[in-house]
Amino acid sequence: MDVKGKVHKYGNNVDTDVIIPARYLNTQDHRELASHCMEDIDAGFVKKVKAGDIMVAGENFGCGSSREHAPIAIKASGISCVIASTFARIFYRNAINIGLPILECPEASEKIQDGDEVEIDFNTGAITNLTRGETYQALAFPDFIKTIIASGGLLNSLKK
Repeated sequence: MDVKGKVHKYGNNVDTDVIIPARYLNTQDHRELASHCMEDIDAGFVKKVKAGDIMVAGENFGCGSSREHAPIAIKASGISCVIASTFARIFYRNAINIGLPILECPEASEKIQDGDEVEIDFNTGAITNLTRGETYQALAFPDFIKTIIASGGLLNSLKK
């Protein structure tokens, strides 16, 4: 399973209230959540994101509340993977539970720039920055996480 896309880059401590502002939490509609994704930190995000794009951030991505709305909004916006130096643990688990691939890789987080084109090989954990001709190594997903992501989330994988 590989993905390739343009990077949307953010800094450290991007919390769940920035990913999806609390004023929009009265809906469970994934498209509605996606239409407000990142709007308080990047008002143009929803207009520029394309299916398959990749989000890159610094340390402690997804800190804040434990709500699943944040990774749902990111996935529904078209983002195919989030790469960060580190993730808040509850966000990490929620992302995997809904089938949003996320990779921890401090080197990629530091070196990848906004607008770069990146390709990810989930089987090996290799992150290739096609714009800069560099490759960074994240840990590959264990088989059970690959199954969850390929199924579109934990509940779907359990139904199979």
